[in-house]
Amino acid sequence: MAKLHVFRLLLATGICAAVVQFPEAAFAHVEGEAVSGFFSGLSHPIGGWDHILAMIAVGLWGALLGPPALWILPIAFPIAMAAGGMLGLLGIPVPWVEIGIAVSSIVLGLLILTNMRLSLAVAIPLVMIFALFHGHAHGTELSPRADAVLYSLGFVVATGLLHALGIGVGAVDKLPMGRTALRALGGGVLLGGTYFLIGAFA
Repeated sequence: MAKLHVFRLLLATGICAAVVQFPEAAFAHVEGEAVSGFFSGLSHPIGGWDHILAMIAVGLWGALLGPPALWILPIAFPIAMAAGGMLGLLGIPVPWVEIGIAVSSIVLGLLILTNMRLSLAVAIPLVMIFALFHGHAHGTELSPRADAVLYSLGFVVATGLLHALGIGVGAVDKLPMGRTALRALGGGVLLGGTYFLIGAFA
């Protein structure tokens, strides 16, 4: 078991190194931004801290819940996000997208902070609802001349990497003071989501 936790920590470190190769602006979904292709989709979620916090938090919460949530939640989120992206690509409006993105970090941060262990019947729909908002934000920013399939594949892959990062960091739960560290991270996600929520109303 100790070797498994070390592996997860090393995996998280490697993903962190990969993530920092895609520096972008503080928000990924700037109105009118032209994004296209696989690499644009890959870097898009990584460029916005509002997306990063929520996607890592899904992995963190899954790690706290343990199997099977550990694997199911990081699969359910990209599936629903792809559906939300399709709605955005088709121009089908979803209300309160920015608010929904911010609230996703607030709720996930609170769940981690309080070590809330919801059943899969509740946890899966919850993260999928949040994923729809994130996906819609990505889909609406696709350039009309871009390859929608490659772009969508790119942001789904990036999402999976961020979930894996959260799962890897979640390995500290088994270490001394690890639960305290994760609760502190949950508090940070909660504060970040609150900041983005205020920005959504500004």
